[in-house]
Amino acid sequence: MAIADLPNNLMNQLNPDDSKRKSDHIILALQSQTHINEADSRFYYEPMISGFPDKPLNKIPFAGKELKVPIWISSMTGGHLLSGKINHNLARACKEFGMGMGLGSCRMLLNEDTYFKDFDVRSMMGDENPLFANLGIAQIEELIEKKETDVLRRLIDRLKADGLIIHVNPLQEWMQPEGNIIHNSPADTIEKLLDKIDFQLIVKEVGQGFGPQSIRRLLQLPLTAIEFGAFGGTNFAKVEIQRNTILKQELHQPFVKVGVPAEEMVDLVNDLVLNGDKFACNQLIISGGIHSYLDGFYLTQKSLMPSIYAQASAFLKYSQGEYDDLQQFVTAQIEGYRMAQNFLTLKVPKKIL
Repeated sequence: MAIADLPNNLMNQLNPDDSKRKSDHIILALQSQTHINEADSRFYYEPMISGFPDKPLNKIPFAGKELKVPIWISSMTGGHLLSGKINHNLARACKEFGMGMGLGSCRMLLNEDTYFKDFDVRSMMGDENPLFANLGIAQIEELIEKKETDVLRRLIDRLKADGLIIHVNPLQEWMQPEGNIIHNSPADTIEKLLDKIDFQLIVKEVGQGFGPQSIRRLLQLPLTAIEFGAFGGTNFAKVEIQRNTILKQELHQPFVKVGVPAEEMVDLVNDLVLNGDKFACNQLIISGGIHSYLDGFYLTQKSLMPSIYAQASAFLKYSQGEYDDLQQFVTAQIEGYRMAQNFLTLKVPKKIL
């Protein structure tokens, strides 16, 4: 609402000598009413317990290194026109803010180097920040069958990565017109791989998340971390079905709605922790449906297992243009998380307290 749109009686009350701030308050107050059903029911707001944050966030051990903030950049892209700029901007942000990142699928690098420079970001992000290469479970299965897993070590060495992310994506592969058949249980395939490698491994989903049996099995494996890739964010099964025929879109559409949200996955892990289960993996990357720093704060604070949060689409949005846009986005994420840490407490179930 502009000043000219105000009722005459309110216009007459505006003193031209008032500060712009006070004038803004009068004008904007009319547009700033809140309603009870808009309240974020996850938090108590505690304005009495702290001042503004004046210290950096605590460093977080991860993959043998330290993150300065609890933020991970989820695997995204490589091999097309904007990939190089996107990945280089993201690596630069990791260097500046102390984050870690997973590269997009490195499958094409197994056979040729045309797009290697899109993925070659170690020098930009520094040795102190964790960087992971990325391949699909179908490729891992194939390499094990061919007894060619040594190419994984070479890939990691060339990228100067700290390890490998395996994305487990049976629904995506099934709906993808060019998809690969996954013949074996992904958990069995990963177990076989762990017996053959000397580098760190992260396992993630790509938009559906993991149910309780899958989570329990993954936590029993000596992984560096599990990344949720939960239902509620970018869904690569949905991406692929839209690339398929109209008939297959109609027939397989119900499966796109199947998945496990991030909060439910946190609750599933918490239940296992409270049950006294022992795990070989003790680190979570909470991703999928993380739309703001408040989502990230809520879920990392609720988790009883050490955790950080991750986003992909938001980073993708701000990394395609000038670096300043990405810099402002990450700064806002960190500032918002710090404010949440100082002024919010969780309304959590009694059993988690």
